[in-house]
Amino acid sequence: MAQNQHRNIVVIGGGIIGCTSAYYLTRHHSYSPSTTSITVLEASTHGVAQGASGKAGGLVAKWAYPSELVDISFPEHIRLANEHNGKERWGWRFANCGSWKGRGETFTHRGTGESLAKKAGLHISPGVVSPRDESVHPDDLNWVKKHLTESYSPMSAPDGTAQVHPYLFTTSMMDLAMEKGATLLRGSATAIEQEDGCVTGVRYNDPIDGSSKVTPATHVVLSAGAWSPSIVSSLPISATRAHSVTVRPNPEVTIAPYVLFTEIALPGGGVGTPEIYARPDNEIYACGLADDSPLPTNVDGVEVDQTACQSIWEQVASISTEFREATVEKRQACFLPVVNVHGGGPIIGEVRKIAKGLYIATGHTCWGICNAPGTAKVISELIMGGRSVKMRHLEPSRYL
Repeated sequence: MAQNQHRNIVVIGGGIIGCTSAYYLTRHHSYSPSTTSITVLEASTHGVAQGASGKAGGLVAKWAYPSELVDISFPEHIRLANEHNGKERWGWRFANCGSWKGRGETFTHRGTGESLAKKAGLHISPGVVSPRDESVHPDDLNWVKKHLTESYSPMSAPDGTAQVHPYLFTTSMMDLAMEKGATLLRGSATAIEQEDGCVTGVRYNDPIDGSSKVTPATHVVLSAGAWSPSIVSSLPISATRAHSVTVRPNPEVTIAPYVLFTEIALPGGGVGTPEIYARPDNEIYACGLADDSPLPTNVDGVEVDQTACQSIWEQVASISTEFREATVEKRQACFLPVVNVHGGGPIIGEVRKIAKGLYIATGHTCWGICNAPGTAKVISELIMGGRSVKMRHLEPSRYL
């Protein structure tokens, strides 16, 4: 880019990668609103963080994948939390994390009227479960029954796993970016405009009048998650739908800070493997049951399979009275972007074989929240200049 040329940076997708990229671009040492415009183009009529970024577990881990990205992201998460009061603003905290194996028990539901079980008319007869060795159960894990635990193995040291509330983290990144001059534009991107091998703009459908418009761009960051191939069809990314449930325990119940990757021998036979996250606001999040449901044209069209949510609820309720008696607040689904080649992604970097100025930042699967700061930092330095971070295994040239 010529030294006196104004940068028009358009970020496609208001998920965690897009919003965090906007934040890092506005914090780059060479950024000035007088020389650089940053626009986040989001398809949802409800704003940012409406897809996986708002419905994920929010795990941040040193042991995540890929390591070269985690090595940047984890310390950046700590820095961001310290700088912007992440503890209060987006629920940042370190958490215990472990692999839990045990047996579920049959039960009769006695929760509130908002629970999935009661709404579905669930009636389960109580049963008897043989005692287990309680010595393998962490003393402070107060929301899983000790006698159901067969084994528990920590997955990291106490400072190796943390968490955020994904919706609050994503919206905070967008708000902080807007404080420095970034803007949010509503619309569904349909194409990258280019001339002489360089990007010139992004074509999108205006949600107000349905017309096709173009917003000018000198640089484009494609961070639309599972919808990214609708813009660049050669991206080797597929979409996997995942379901989750959030519950609010009774006010007198305090939930210990644990993230559990479980293997539950279910009372009716079979094995359930939900992930369970205790959050700082005393909410409990549980997810599981991925499928290959067709990707809708827009994030607002994602459908929720109530049976899948019910199954997640039953599995976790079979090991936790606190979860069982809690009020169900959300039953939701989202689509994760999965890179299908070379052992997975994500894909991060400029793709000049398509157009100079086009940057890809997608394919993070379930590690989008964890690896957003590292991704955004790399993208901001590639666009704005400065210390270049090499991500050879993640560069678009390996995948396109």
